[in-house]
This record gives sequence, C-alpha cells and structure tokens, in this order.
Amino acid sequence: MFYHVKDLQFNARVSKPDPRFARIMLEAFGGANGELKSAMQYFVQAFSCRNPYPDKYDMLMDIATEELGHLEIVGATIQMLLGPVGGEMKDAVEITPLNAMMNGKAVKEDFIHQAYTNPFFLVAAPGSPSLTDSNGNPWCATYVSACADLTVDLRSNMAGESRAKIGYENLLHFTDDPLVRETLMFLMTREVTHYQQFEAALETIQPNFPPGALQTSPKYSNLYFNLSQGEDVRGPWNEGPSTQLKEDWQYIENPLKEVRDTNGLIEREPKGTDRTEEEMRQMDKKLSKEHSAEVLSSVPDNNMCWCNYMNQKKK
Repeated sequence: MFYHVKDLQFNARVSKPDPRFARIMLEAFGGANGELKSAMQYFVQAFSCRNPYPDKYDMLMDIATEELGHLEIVGATIQMLLGPVGGEMKDAVEITPLNAMMNGKAVKEDFIHQAYTNPFFLVAAPGSPSLTDSNGNPWCATYVSACADLTVDLRSNMAGESRAKIGYENLLHFTDDPLVRETLMFLMTREVTHYQQFEAALETIQPNFPPGALQTSPKYSNLYFNLSQGEDVRGPWNEGPSTQLKEDWQYIENPLKEVRDTNGLIEREPKGTDRTEEEMRQMDKKLSKEHSAEVLSSVPDNNMCWCNYMNQKKK
C-alpha cells in the first residue's frame, strides 16, 4: 500500500524559469538512467527476494519508494523551470510562442532548433514533464534490469546508481541557478548513498562470487589474451592475483599459438590456481542445493498469502 504525502523529501526551488534546462532535465525524469527507471527496477527486483531475503525486500522497497519521491522532485523542478510556457500554450487565440519569431532572426532560429530537437516537449506536452528523455524518446521498460538473482541485481543497481550520479554531475554544468543546483546536489548525493547501501547488502550474501550457483572452470578463469597489436600493457587485470578467486593471471602472449597447441583450449591444463575441475563440480552441486533449498524453504506448500494481517493487528 502506498500513501502519498504531498511534502517533497527535498524542498525543490527555482530562481527563474528556464525552459531549455527543463528539457535537458528530462533525462533524470524519463531517461534511461532517470528516477523512474530506478524506482521500477528496485520495485520489480524486490518481489523475487521477498521470501528468501525479507531484509533485502525491505531495503529495495524503501529505496524504490524514495526514488519515486525523487521522481516527484525532478518533475516539480521541471514544472517550475517551464514557468509560463504552459499558460501561453493554453491560449488558443494568441500564437504567443510563435511571436518570439518576430523578435529577431537569432530568437527565431533558437526556437526552431528547440522544436526540432524535441518537438514532443513543445507540442504534445507543453508546460508539463513528459516520460521521455531530453530528445523526446519515450521511457521504455527495457531500461529495467531484474534477473531474480539478488547478487546480480545488486551489482546492476550499483552500476545504475553510478550512471545516475554522473548524469546529475553533468546536469550541473548546464545551469547556474543556485537553487536548482542545490536540488541536483541532493539528488546526486543520494545516488552515492544508495550505491553504498546496495554494496553493503551484497556483502551480507556469502558467497556472492561468481554470480549464481555454478562455478567457473579453473582451465579458463585466469587467462588473459593479448588480442591487440602494439605495446603490451600490464596491470592488475592481467598480472598478479585475480580480485575474487585469487588465481594468478596467465598472460597469453600469442593467443593463436595457444589455441592451436591446446586443440582450441580443450587440452589445456589449469595453471596458476589451486582449484580443480573436481572441486568445481562438487561446489556446483553444493551451492545448487543450497540456493534451491533457500528459495523453496521460504515458499509454503499451500494457502499462500503475501501479508499476515492478523499478526499485524495484534502488534
């Protein structure tokens, strides 16, 4: 059950109308990394972890709801930035916006340019935020990532929060309104907050690498193929121990010779690792049973219900 409180989480303010920045800010409203995408992603992800991870369900629903609040903040800011545009467009007698064309060639060209880059914003929904990005592309559910493996979803969320943070960082370059900048700074900061919350939640799930239950083959898990010509560059991604499995990276200087000598890597023996194929198969069975039991044990055989209102009433 959702209950809307008409107070914004952050007091969004605008010094003066700025329709052009309002159009740019649509990225945070209906863009691929905007607030609606985040809200829907965490909302959808929460369902599959409701029983096996009730604590993570609570976290995801809380953050999803906060993202809806952020969507309202962005929408309110856009509405204020649009200023009188909506009222002028409602006047069906006067062609007020077109009168701008009479004020000089530069103004006329600027108006045409804005209409060309996002005609939807000026024609289909003047004076109101629309569920599009800044170029008028409609919001799409394919932006939402949810695969029902919580370790994967949490990593996806961390990446999404990172992209959203950069989005607000870039938006700050396009406005000098100090009040709008305060709102953008708040929203940008909350992206970093959510990143840390998802990261902390991921660490409470052990083991969480590799994602899923099946392990990786020690024959191929620590290979780095030198597949570009020119100066060879070395770093912790191709030398020393790997970050998670702690295997020594095997730098394949000549990939073509390697695959030919090993019958397409099939006959290659593991190097630089203590893991074996047999240990991998045993871990596959162990984790598969554990993951399956974890989900099945939390699902009742019959008479399923999402909420227990009687227990809540007693409290």
